[in-house]
Amino acid sequence: MRGLSRTYVLKRTGMFFLTVWIGMTVIFFIPRMAPGDPIAAMVSRLSAQAGRIENADQMINAWHAKFGLDAPLPVQYGRFLKNMFTLNLGYSLGYFPTKVEDMIKQALPWTLGLLAMATLMSFVLGNIIGALLAWRRSPRLLKLLLPVTLTFTSIPPFMMGILLLYVFAFGLNFLPFSGGFDQSVIPGLNLEFIGNVLQHGILPASSIVVCTMGFWALGMRGMMITTGGEDFVILAEAKGLSMRRIFFNYEMRNAMLPQLTALTLSLGSIAGGSVIIEYIFTYPGIGYLLYSGIVNNDFTLIQGIVFVLISSVSFAVLLIDLLYPLIDPRISYQGK
Repeated sequence: MRGLSRTYVLKRTGMFFLTVWIGMTVIFFIPRMAPGDPIAAMVSRLSAQAGRIENADQMINAWHAKFGLDAPLPVQYGRFLKNMFTLNLGYSLGYFPTKVEDMIKQALPWTLGLLAMATLMSFVLGNIIGALLAWRRSPRLLKLLLPVTLTFTSIPPFMMGILLLYVFAFGLNFLPFSGGFDQSVIPGLNLEFIGNVLQHGILPASSIVVCTMGFWALGMRGMMITTGGEDFVILAEAKGLSMRRIFFNYEMRNAMLPQLTALTLSLGSIAGGSVIIEYIFTYPGIGYLLYSGIVNNDFTLIQGIVFVLISSVSFAVLLIDLLYPLIDPRISYQGK
């Protein structure tokens, strides 16, 4: 690939695996440092639902052996690393006998479908607004109106979500307030189900887009101001190139590099940052699943979800590093 050397690719790939290993080590030890026994908590929940359970101590010991929690910590760690690298995420402690990978497979499409699209919409709108704010040829009226769209930047998305719930779900009764779809709708590739899913996703997606696009706009505005004074932009203007071409091909293209890096990081970590949003709207995504795992002290579920998040963030960073020479020909890792 142009601009890349084999040494650099191998080095970045090695950093990818090192980052994943360090993250896996952290997520193995942190849940075990928290107070409480997940097996005892599971038996306690069963007792609350079904009444008194006989031989509870023997059951707890048996489940400890079943999940390998009775083994020494180094042995547990070795098994954990082997399972993670072979993508065997195990069984959920809180929802046994459901497998963690099955739970993640069910929740992941909801998070990708809603929150990834919301992040992309926020990214596109924010960068367009920021670029137009900094462009010298933007109409004066547009420069006066665009800052109004950034007034909600200081509000956390979950607070905006609560406000939108109050106004549009409970006040005006225009939109549903919870879930991914109505239980009366049969899931499938049909217009009724797809329309219902989109209807349920408007409020959580809007709370993210409205509150986050301002950060993209401010970052893009700063980069556009810096890029607008570069020699290659001045040379393009001196050549008499059209302002539209200069705006898109010279200024925006070069100002987008830091924004793309931030986008890859935000896309990789979107599930972890959506916990409160998905909890507020009871949305069946990865964030809500992670919240359930934390509440239930479910080691395996927490570890499986965080493993997916760490791997996705690390892979996103690796990918953008390898794609940089294609985005900007000035960047080259040849001979490094």
